[in-house]
Amino acid sequence: MLDNAETGTLLALSLCAVLTLLNVASLALAASRIGRRPGASIFPQGAPISLVRPVCGLETFSEEMLTRGFRLDYPAYEILFCVADRTDPIVPLVERLMAAHPQVPARLIVGDERISDNPKLNNCVRGWEAARHDWVVLADSNVLMQPDYLQRLQAPWRADTGLVCSTPIGARPHNFGAELECAFLNTLQARWQYAGEALGLGFAQGKSMLWHKPFLEARGGIRALAAEIAEDAAATKLVRAAGARVHLVASPFEQPLGRRSFRDVWSRQLRWARLRRVTFPLFFAPEIGTGPVLPFGLALACAPSPSLALALIGLAALWYGAELALARRAGWHRSPRLLLAFLVRDAVIPALWASAWMQSAIVWRGNAMDIRPKVVRPTPA
Repeated sequence: MLDNAETGTLLALSLCAVLTLLNVASLALAASRIGRRPGASIFPQGAPISLVRPVCGLETFSEEMLTRGFRLDYPAYEILFCVADRTDPIVPLVERLMAAHPQVPARLIVGDERISDNPKLNNCVRGWEAARHDWVVLADSNVLMQPDYLQRLQAPWRADTGLVCSTPIGARPHNFGAELECAFLNTLQARWQYAGEALGLGFAQGKSMLWHKPFLEARGGIRALAAEIAEDAAATKLVRAAGARVHLVASPFEQPLGRRSFRDVWSRQLRWARLRRVTFPLFFAPEIGTGPVLPFGLALACAPSPSLALALIGLAALWYGAELALARRAGWHRSPRLLLAFLVRDAVIPALWASAWMQSAIVWRGNAMDIRPKVVRPTPA
């Protein structure tokens, strides 16, 4: 017969083992999906594409990221840069790059449409409506585009596809804050994106989105994405309501980070957490169990024993070893500091999760945003 202490230790260890196995299974599922294209693409080969890029402010890698958009290995595409304010410091750079690459049709569209509290979506509206082609890519200004960027977006397009997108992968961290951002973006958030898609639960990501324009226009056009404060959440729900699916690229595109302060990382992750809580609360609720620091700490506090402590160290090694294996398998950033970044990230997750439930207001680029869902009346194409 087990005494009360032994029973408590066994129960605590069992719960921690289940959480570890679930997370390792999700990492294995993501690893099996990344780099693999499920099914043959039916995207019309060489179809002309409109590349809509909202821009706002100068960042560390702005010139490189925007220049790459002019060097895509694709026969027919146009670029539409969208900026809300003519005095924005990014404007001279965009105009200089357009002049330096006359072989690529490009336009700068100034002025936004206030259709939502989402400044990026407002900035994209005129670009979307000015796009000349039936296939449109909405791409953030900090996406690192490879020459085959458009082909990689097209490759997952199948008969049941409503949208193809890519989650951002953190790269080029220049300090520990950016290393922490990589720990959030890569083996945590991107991992769950790919694991979810492998199970038929694809979620949109606003960094890079390939749309068939007639599909979205038939459902209210880009203005329909104002139904949620996050355009990717609105896109996910719109595609699912149409009976279609969100698919991910085989290998996601990188986002160079440079330097990040802890405050930058906290603010960004808290904003995203609050958005997930409002738009998909049932999926957000279990996020409290995505890191071992809180559950393992509680288990040890409830049933303290040397044997349990050793067992939890072994489970943590399995958990983080699987994360490092996924990063290696996918070719994502790895460094000696990354393990410490995992620990800091998982220590922060409970505070982020709790804060996301306690408050709904968010601020992005100085803009206060109301994140409550809205009813949007479709606008005829």
